[in-house]
Amino acid sequence: MKSVKLTVSAIAVIAASASAAAARDQVQVAGSSTVLPYATIVAEAFAENTEFAAPVVEGGGSSAGLKQFCEGVGENTIDVANASRKIKDSEVETCKANGVANIMEVQFGYDGIVFASDINGPDFVLTPKDVFLALAAEVPADGAVAANAAANWSDVNPDLPAQPIMAFIPGTKHGTREVFEEKVMMAGCEESGALDAFKAAHPDDEDAAEAACIAIRTDGKSVDIDGDYTETLARIDSDKNGVGVFGLSFYENNTDKLKVATMNGVTPSVDTVASGEYPVSRPLFFYVKKDHIGVIPGLKEYAEFFVSDAIAGPGGPLATYGLVPDPKLADVQAGVADEAVMQ
Repeated sequence: MKSVKLTVSAIAVIAASASAAAARDQVQVAGSSTVLPYATIVAEAFAENTEFAAPVVEGGGSSAGLKQFCEGVGENTIDVANASRKIKDSEVETCKANGVANIMEVQFGYDGIVFASDINGPDFVLTPKDVFLALAAEVPADGAVAANAAANWSDVNPDLPAQPIMAFIPGTKHGTREVFEEKVMMAGCEESGALDAFKAAHPDDEDAAEAACIAIRTDGKSVDIDGDYTETLARIDSDKNGVGVFGLSFYENNTDKLKVATMNGVTPSVDTVASGEYPVSRPLFFYVKKDHIGVIPGLKEYAEFFVSDAIAGPGGPLATYGLVPDPKLADVQAGVADEAVMQ
């Protein structure tokens, strides 16, 4: 492999029609908006350093990408799905039902989920409990549960700013939302004692109790963002009280505009995510349709290129953009080389 240029052009989606006949000499990729910029960097470098055409890389969200991926096998279906979460058992079953039985799962690194606000605003020292009490639809009240009436962050924790609660969180189609629900809302629900209150309110339905933990208030204090992180940033720019949820890499590329919150006393960074010290982090994946290897030119080569030391390792262009390299990258490389599939 030729030496990889570490300077890449401005991030942009490599646009092309998935139905165009010419596209099938190109790898086709869709999915997570979090993984999108990483995959775009890889696609550009892949075209520059190999004899293959640049893969077609599109976004749409983790769930949407996996839905496309599971539609079937053949040149009219995508080859790779990017995801900021692990594929669900139900999605694997859908894949199998549609003939997509041989799936290669590739975990290529980590990303932290951060809370950030306007660079000139106050500091936020958050815990999952604080976020839950600020954003949950219902919270404990006098031994029962009631609609969330908190107006300011200081209402949920007097050590927080006396600033109106206004949060911009990922919409439900984003993989980031699921991590936000699991590692922030659910954790905060348990920490605050709300889970026990919800179980008492739903004594015969544990699923309903857990659903209550992740239910978000709908009174305007929290707004779902269905676009990418640039839309969240724009919302904060227009509402200086806003606190947004971002991927670590996006924040690190916008430190001139955003101030990051600590979580459980830990400042998010590549080091604290890699060590596991920062509590709100998640692995990033792409899924490869093994049955397309040998059929779609460059598919395996793209996967191997993506996880190479030169690209996904420390000091590579993905780390420069904000990826936390996987400490077990050598094992990932071996799995891709062996075309190992999920069991």
